[in-house]
Amino acid sequence: MVLLAVLVCGWVPRVDAASPEEIDQKLKAMEEEMRALKQQLKELKEVPAPAVQTPPSESVQPQAANKDILGFLPSPIEGLKLGMYGEFKFGMQQNPDRNGQWQSGFDAARIVLLPSFQFTDSIIFNAEIEFEHAGFAADADDKINGAVGIEQAWVDFKVNPYFNVRSPGIDLVPVGYTNLFHEPTLFYSVNRPTLANGLIPTTWSAPAMSVYGKIVDNLHYQVQVSSSLEDFGSGFDSRTDGNSVPPFPEGYDPGISGKTALGLARPPLGDFRQLTNAPATAVRLSYTPPFIPGLGGSTSVYYTPSTTPRGAYSDTGTTLKRSSLTLIDSEVRYRLPVTGFEFRGEYVQSIFGSPANLRANNDTDPTDNVGRTMWGISGEVAYHFGLGRALGAEWEIVPFYRYTFQSLQTSGFRGTDENTPTGSGRQQIQTMGFALFPGKKLVLKLTYENVLDHQSGGCKCDYVLGGVGFYF
Repeated sequence: MVLLAVLVCGWVPRVDAASPEEIDQKLKAMEEEMRALKQQLKELKEVPAPAVQTPPSESVQPQAANKDILGFLPSPIEGLKLGMYGEFKFGMQQNPDRNGQWQSGFDAARIVLLPSFQFTDSIIFNAEIEFEHAGFAADADDKINGAVGIEQAWVDFKVNPYFNVRSPGIDLVPVGYTNLFHEPTLFYSVNRPTLANGLIPTTWSAPAMSVYGKIVDNLHYQVQVSSSLEDFGSGFDSRTDGNSVPPFPEGYDPGISGKTALGLARPPLGDFRQLTNAPATAVRLSYTPPFIPGLGGSTSVYYTPSTTPRGAYSDTGTTLKRSSLTLIDSEVRYRLPVTGFEFRGEYVQSIFGSPANLRANNDTDPTDNVGRTMWGISGEVAYHFGLGRALGAEWEIVPFYRYTFQSLQTSGFRGTDENTPTGSGRQQIQTMGFALFPGKKLVLKLTYENVLDHQSGGCKCDYVLGGVGFYF
């Protein structure tokens, strides 16, 4: 009955309510607890957070080290850098000294080290150390006829954009684009362009100093004083001080001739063995006009009052006097914007003050006679095709065609030799092929060249060559 009453009436046993005092005590206890929690939270905020351990796969990479040594190693000395360029050649070419006989072969043409050191932001040392044709070997059993030389070595003092000083040293004579910029990634044929292999004796370096800078934006100048080209083409061991009688008892080869142009006339770079005291001066203006995007070019003038070595003489015993040389070069390069077309052109001319005093006109060999001038002209067209990305590089192929005409024997001959120029050096040269670039620092080349010589039975020196070049 009691259970029924509970269910029906909802009756429950009576519970005594808490007194006001008990409620007050509980509130105070809660306040104390809240106060303690606030204090703990404040202390936690003041303690620095512990370092978070990042998994190796997510770790922050340190800043990449410099790659100033050959493009992939850090430099051990701040300011020191080392680059390199080089080229290898292989294939077949005709030997003009063997009646045009085709010969196959391989040439480790050059490996060039490019050390530089930055003393300050405004004082910089640069050099080129070249190993040609696989280096140097005195032992004939090595079957190597190479050389090691200093091609450039100078210190630049950068004063301001308009005027800078290049200290005395070994420097390139500022004539011709290829002479100044002859890395194999900058021209498309396996061999350097023909005009840079005689009319301009690339690589043409000399003891020199210069000043350079910009005249206005996109127009720059360089003025250089250097040792003169010499009309002396024999080896270094044949040099004398010019005081012996006769100074060259076995005779000597001309440095300027109707066969090799100026190719053998370069001044020596070692010891006090120059055979002429005459200084030479070169002035170069280069431009990249902003109103013709893609256009660049330069004009250079070189002058020396005398190329005649001390003690120079003819084979008949006549003393040879001074002969000046003026060399003019103008070149242009144009990359048509938003297309792959590229055009290059160059004109070069040498003017001799007194051909009667040139050794080639007085060596009893009429086939190398020189007239009043030598000149050459060249035009080239190329097209750049992008091939896409492969092996981690952007590939490009550049087919090209170049036409060159040069004349190394013109009118105005004087001298003791017979006046019977043979037309040697009067040539039309067609060069074609392609250059394949896996990136900008490497090039693979294939070139065919055909030479039409105006001399009867003249030069047979075509070639089909492949090449590998690099610059980094």
